[in-house]
Amino acid sequence: MKKRPTIYDVAERAGVSKSLVSLVLRDSPRVSDAKREAVLEAVTALNYTPSRLAAGLAGTRTRSVGVIIDDFSNLWFVEALAGLRTALAEGGYALSVADASLNAHLGIDPIEAFRALRVDGIVLAGEASAPAVARSGVPAVVLGVRDLGAELAELPVIASDEAAGGRLATMHLAVQGHRDIACVSAPGASAARRERGYCDAIAELGLTPTVVRAPDTGEAAAREVAAELLARAESAQAPRPTAVFAVNDPMAVGVIGAARELGIAVPGDLSVVGYDDSPIAAYGLVSLTSVSGDPRELGEAAGQVLIAKLEGGATQIASRSFTPRLVARGSVAAY
Repeated sequence: MKKRPTIYDVAERAGVSKSLVSLVLRDSPRVSDAKREAVLEAVTALNYTPSRLAAGLAGTRTRSVGVIIDDFSNLWFVEALAGLRTALAEGGYALSVADASLNAHLGIDPIEAFRALRVDGIVLAGEASAPAVARSGVPAVVLGVRDLGAELAELPVIASDEAAGGRLATMHLAVQGHRDIACVSAPGASAARRERGYCDAIAELGLTPTVVRAPDTGEAAAREVAAELLARAESAQAPRPTAVFAVNDPMAVGVIGAARELGIAVPGDLSVVGYDDSPIAAYGLVSLTSVSGDPRELGEAAGQVLIAKLEGGATQIASRSFTPRLVARGSVAAY
């Protein structure tokens, strides 16, 4: 097996010291053009790949950013990560993504793993341990509405106004003539804000709120509680909701699935609105009306804020709140 080249091999081939190779790899201006060219030629000839971990142990920047998410199944993260990548690409930062719940049964804290890898910064796009974030000792930015506690209240938060988004979805259904509007909600700070927007709109309209909460934010959990809601209304001869606002798109798909299993046509008998305008909402078979918080824009803004903290040394950066918009498709009909 061929031995992997080391920084010492590069230094020997270029005829310079290991320290000078490190300066070139860090793009330091304190290197002459001739020596820089010699080092880069040696890197290419040897096919040398710098070790980010070794760079971290040596006290240099690793040019890596850790991103915490909490639900790989939610396609909102696809667009958010794309925006992050755009903002961080110019600085040559690599993204490492960890799901906070994926290995929870093993007691593995992804923040601690990122700390071991000596990432330069962290983006919290999911719930995380506040003490672990504090111990990481690197700049952090919050992407989206998260329940991180008072310990991290000083961190900049880049998010859409999700209470306004919940209100927007509910009012859209009301404008279409719906008066029996239910909300399928879930745990978490983001779901709570969207649910609050629904409740505020219902109160403003003088209507009666109906909120059912799934145990998690997934499609299957929403399908189950929606089936119970719709079947219960039928059996009790109570007015069945004519519309449902689900606090994310996978949950809205679960509501649609439950309705169809019960022979309830969407949108003929039941209108459904989701949240996040994730890629699944635009699928022709789903055609889901959804509230967009522009996750790509949010991701890019979070990346820009983190760059400002990493490159410019900024410490006091204000949080930013974006105004959501409604994307109308085929899952809502007038009542």
